[in-house]
Amino acid sequence: MTGYDIAPWSLPWRGLSVPELRRTESTFALSNGHIGMRGTLDEGEPRGLPGTYLNGFYEEHSLPYGEAGYGYPEAGQTVVNVTDGKVIRLLVEDEPLDMRYGHALEHDRELDFRSGTLRRRTLWESPTGRRVTVRSERLVSFTQRAVAAIHYVVEPEDKLQLVVQSDLLANEPVEHRAGDPRVAAALDSPLVSDFAWAEGSRAVLAHHTRHSELRMAAGMDHELVAGEGVRTGIHAEGDLARFTVAVDVPAGGALRLTKYLGYGWSAQRSVPALRAQVDAALAGARQTGWEGLLAEQRAFLDDFWEAADIEVDGDEELQQALRFGLFHILQAGARGETRAIAGKGLTGPGYDGHAFWDTEMFVLPVLTYTVPDAARDALRWRHSTVDKARERAEVLGQRGTAFPWRSINGAECSAYWPAGTAAFHVSGDVAHAVAQYLAATGDEEFDRECGTELLVQTARLWMSLGHNDPHDGFRIDGVTGPDEYSAIVDNNVYTNLIAQKNLRSAADGCERNPGVAEGLDVSEEEVSAWRAAADRMRIPFDTMLGVHEQAEGFTAHAEWDFEGTAADEYPLLLNKPYFDLYRKQVVKQADLVLAMHVRGDAFSDEEKAANFAYYEARTVRDSSLSAGTQSVLAAEVGHLQLAYDYLAEAAFTDLHDLHHNVHNGLHMASLAGAWIGLVAGFGGMRDHSGLTFAPRLAPGLDRMAFRMSFRGTRFSVEVTRDEATYRIVSGGPLRTAHHGEPIVVEPDSPVTLPIPDPPTPPEVRQPAGRAPVRRIPPGS
Repeated sequence: MTGYDIAPWSLPWRGLSVPELRRTESTFALSNGHIGMRGTLDEGEPRGLPGTYLNGFYEEHSLPYGEAGYGYPEAGQTVVNVTDGKVIRLLVEDEPLDMRYGHALEHDRELDFRSGTLRRRTLWESPTGRRVTVRSERLVSFTQRAVAAIHYVVEPEDKLQLVVQSDLLANEPVEHRAGDPRVAAALDSPLVSDFAWAEGSRAVLAHHTRHSELRMAAGMDHELVAGEGVRTGIHAEGDLARFTVAVDVPAGGALRLTKYLGYGWSAQRSVPALRAQVDAALAGARQTGWEGLLAEQRAFLDDFWEAADIEVDGDEELQQALRFGLFHILQAGARGETRAIAGKGLTGPGYDGHAFWDTEMFVLPVLTYTVPDAARDALRWRHSTVDKARERAEVLGQRGTAFPWRSINGAECSAYWPAGTAAFHVSGDVAHAVAQYLAATGDEEFDRECGTELLVQTARLWMSLGHNDPHDGFRIDGVTGPDEYSAIVDNNVYTNLIAQKNLRSAADGCERNPGVAEGLDVSEEEVSAWRAAADRMRIPFDTMLGVHEQAEGFTAHAEWDFEGTAADEYPLLLNKPYFDLYRKQVVKQADLVLAMHVRGDAFSDEEKAANFAYYEARTVRDSSLSAGTQSVLAAEVGHLQLAYDYLAEAAFTDLHDLHHNVHNGLHMASLAGAWIGLVAGFGGMRDHSGLTFAPRLAPGLDRMAFRMSFRGTRFSVEVTRDEATYRIVSGGPLRTAHHGEPIVVEPDSPVTLPIPDPPTPPEVRQPAGRAPVRRIPPGS
């Protein structure tokens, strides 16, 4: 029997399934936002898709076009599988431990959300009948950014000769599976050797990429406890460094090896400087020791869970999935420190390792309200790329900054301009995340150094891109909104509302920071123009149908033939021409519905209910971004069971591999969408003006509770069927609102209030065959 067991604070897998390795290598990935390691077996083989990644380390390649066009990006960027330090091979009396041979009598692996480690225990019998128990524990340090470590123990049942080979291995061959544009481009030996050194128990390899000309170094050092008669050796050459241990271990004895890994990369520093960085990381790791690294990891996570934990009573599998998602969101951003948070984090090569707007609109809300320092660092990365975004805007004939649809280093590398270049909402998404972070933290230093400039430069883009029409107001034409099945449209509601907030936030920022505004040559006239454009923003509405148009003219398009679309024709982008998708009423992912979440202050309750029903019938959820947002609005308008179904879909996208591509890495936005679905959906959290809540318990749950941080105060919201309790965990008082009633929560004085009945919503339906699966929790 193989598969995940359900546990509240971990993800255990019992048994061995070689075909499932590609999937579990993603779910068992470890990262700290700087280093990422897929959850491959210690032996390196069998394997699905090996991967070790450094945030921001990529190779460049040309983007092919059938027909060239002005302004098309010329260079693509793909994340590189860097030097693998996870490999520890074992030979038992000259027989290599390979899970495909002999017998794995017992084999368990477990990702622990509280210790931040991946543990493994295997009882293996060799083809000739010799038995050993192998235990390992692996971590990527949250506290020592450049460090990873593995503790590896072998216990033989009888006296046996054991040989352990601990490797650094560059340019591992990686299988490439074509046929899906989300699969990362294949790279053939991207690393060129610069330096190889080994002495004692330490080795360092240095490489550079051929085209992007980035340099990296990886080092390993070891501590060994194995009794008497141990022989060791070490050597390094080109793409391989190996530390070898040979010893006879008696029955009841053990070989214990701790492997410390250090990584560093740079576009500017020399190979000697990188080697020095790696040596320093290894020295620090050895000084801390394995037990010290474990203790630091646990303390870091204890602090995180105090600020971020979610509890749900009545659905143990959902409980596990929510913590799994939070743990991976933390891993994606904790120590990114002015690097991007990619769509797959550092769990796999999917999407070529690119960052998208997913970061600002899905991942950063989670971090802003749980680990605000990580959100700040991700926004600092955007600020570090302002010059590239300004250059891109100039190429496109615009002012301000046009942030890229997809990128690693800040330059646009999307070859499909209707869904890429035209998705100008990305710049508004960055501004939205800046305003959200500033409101949640009051971080004046960030505001002065980065925030106001980001708001100003993005506001200038809208003034350049849009225009005032004397009859229609301020129009933004020829853009692509979040829904990638509708491209090059006029006045996309989401885009216009996010731009409206951007313009007002920029004006407010200049008033807060007049010195910054002066340095950016912002005049009073420019600020007045921003406010006027925001006030006159065109928001299309179909008065006959009584709903907002996703974009101008959308509701006049022909309907998609959902009844005539077979289940195996989804996702539509892989089976239907974009030409046909663009001219029909079919929605890939929540677009107008997302607008009603993040700009809910621009809609009445009646408009939200009508809009939700209309777009629910046309949204096929071919994107993992959609379910979490649909959960939020379903909960708000009163469809609580439907909201719970969508919440589960977001939470289990990766654990149940609902999109059949988790082998290329986890979906960070969907994991974040589960948090959003619970906190903003069933918790009713909104931050349009201050921080407010309108909680209601999901059907099937007996209780839920979630924790957040706001302006230095950590607090919890506990929800039962009839009432909600607000409690301070640490910090000062919290001013908020409960279902529209202003409240103040003081330390040591929880506030408990009744929950009103939900509104009665209009009937809704989904496209044929696209309703969320009604999930029955295990044990129900």
